[in-house]
Amino acid sequence: MTTPLRALPGIDRLLNDPGMQDAIAAYGEPRVKASLRALQQSWRDAGSAPDWAAEPEACARQIAGRLGRQSYTPVFNLTGTVIHTNLGRALVSEALFDAVKPLVTRPINLEYDLDAGRRGDREQFVEDRLTLITGAEAATVVNNGAAALMLILNTLALGRTVPVSRGELIEIGGSFRLPDIMLRSGCFLREVGTTNRTHLRDFEAAIDADTALLLKVHPSNYHISGFTREAGIGELSALADRHRIPLAVDLGSGTLVDLNRYGLPHEPMPQEVLGQGADLVSFSGDKLLGATQAGIVVGRRDLIDELKNNPMKRALRPDKLTLAFLEQTLKLYEAPEHLAERLPLLRTLTTSIEVLTGRARRVAAVLKTVLPGFEVAISDSECQIGSGSLPDQRLPSIAVTVSHPVEARVRELHHRLRYLPEPVVGRMHDGSLWLDMRGAERLEDLTGQLGLLGDDV
Repeated sequence: MTTPLRALPGIDRLLNDPGMQDAIAAYGEPRVKASLRALQQSWRDAGSAPDWAAEPEACARQIAGRLGRQSYTPVFNLTGTVIHTNLGRALVSEALFDAVKPLVTRPINLEYDLDAGRRGDREQFVEDRLTLITGAEAATVVNNGAAALMLILNTLALGRTVPVSRGELIEIGGSFRLPDIMLRSGCFLREVGTTNRTHLRDFEAAIDADTALLLKVHPSNYHISGFTREAGIGELSALADRHRIPLAVDLGSGTLVDLNRYGLPHEPMPQEVLGQGADLVSFSGDKLLGATQAGIVVGRRDLIDELKNNPMKRALRPDKLTLAFLEQTLKLYEAPEHLAERLPLLRTLTTSIEVLTGRARRVAAVLKTVLPGFEVAISDSECQIGSGSLPDQRLPSIAVTVSHPVEARVRELHHRLRYLPEPVVGRMHDGSLWLDMRGAERLEDLTGQLGLLGDDV
């Protein structure tokens, strides 16, 4: 059933209707007015309008949904990728958010030494915690992982060459490639070895008077297996020492705790890599560490001091919000016995299959009620940690799967889920919609949203 185009209500009438006032209060009359005009024009262009097009309240819901998607909004990540780059990566705990609130809503001693009564170091408290946890001599922070690597290369290798294994010339999200980052950093890449096998002798043959440092990059977003060889950190460190040049290791997604203790696959830790002889180690703050976006560098004090003195450092430095969240997150690592329940990322990764199954039963019960004609089932699944973390490892999980004899109906459902007031994002696989339960922690809120689907899907 459709609404005749001639029956569409005027824009002014819709704006003055009580049902539209919440949308106007939330988004402002000019934006609501423009959105209503665009919506009605789309119906005229299509030659038909839906049956609710003449109802102000229904139009208000549609407008609110449209305008809500033009701003950042919370979503349910049921994709099966826990640290999802497109969905905000690692979550921050509400308790930590509450602890940080006064630090970002009031003046703080960001760059002020309260003891001396003069300007201080903005990274002091974060650096103290990083050095305590990793055992490094010093540390510094920039605004993301790529910036950390750029700062290292621009500071220590400007105008000089840096050997890198061909098997580690990674491309990260958004088509950013390591060779391009190196070029923009002002150094020159010297490729060594092959894609699958690189020996220590390949690095040794590449070192000359123009070599600034050795760089090893953890291929965190892919995995090569089979006939492979790589030069280890220990042997690269010994080689770098003989030639009196630094060894820098980019871990990409670094964790500050041994994940094995939680029954998860092991991922190299900065303190572990420093212990093997690396002079500098860079890693991310918003991946396995579980904080906000940041690029962290730990290592030798003399090298860290050089990084801090590079004028580029000011352009890359983090703001008070990042530093406050990072420091509060690092506090959690100083009591590792409580980390699993206090760090949202680790809590999600260690949720038991029994708990996931319980969530799936609740979600499946709601979907069976609101989706007549669809087949709703609970299935064994696997999820990935994501964002370049442990690409060759999968975690067992539980998913609710939704299928239909007409696959287009499933894709329409997937689309409809993303238009809920709190969007639900799943994944399509083999013609079915998979909703992974590791992202279903706010279960009551999730089932409430799914209940809005109704019988008209």
